[in-house]
Amino acid sequence: MYKATVYNKTFDIETAEAGFLVNGENVAWDLVKINDTTFHILYQNKSYTAELVKTDRESKTFTFKINGRTYPVTLKDKFDLLLEKMGLNNTAGSKVNNVKAPMPGLIVDLKIQVGDSVKQGDALLILEAMKMENILKSPGEGVVKNLKVKKGDSVEKGQVLVEF
Repeated sequence: MYKATVYNKTFDIETAEAGFLVNGENVAWDLVKINDTTFHILYQNKSYTAELVKTDRESKTFTFKINGRTYPVTLKDKFDLLLEKMGLNNTAGSKVNNVKAPMPGLIVDLKIQVGDSVKQGDALLILEAMKMENILKSPGEGVVKNLKVKKGDSVEKGQVLVEF
């Protein structure tokens, strides 16, 4: 069981012997893979060219271009739906408040400035500890409000480095 959301419209998708059930109805289509990201689809005697433009596996969001029109798709599998049903969504934790030093060290480089928008996984700064350079990455999304350190600063474990 999957739940797909496209422009605030939700579809329940299940696999069936003859293809897929979408909102309980059998969907029969002919699908031909053109390359890794492009497909040709025949559905109800109409031809469609679908291209996978962007994939974010972490947030399970995909962007498709179908016959020149873009469609953002969010996909939830049975585990996501179960967690949601139990009230344990992890979407609330994606916004960042601050980033702290995981260990004492020296700030070697800053990759961001005040006002920058960051996404999860973006490099924030480089912290040298025990002669090793560690790239500290953003654990979520946010806009940099304040840099509490500058290049060349020594920091202690747990010290706030960046505020969002």
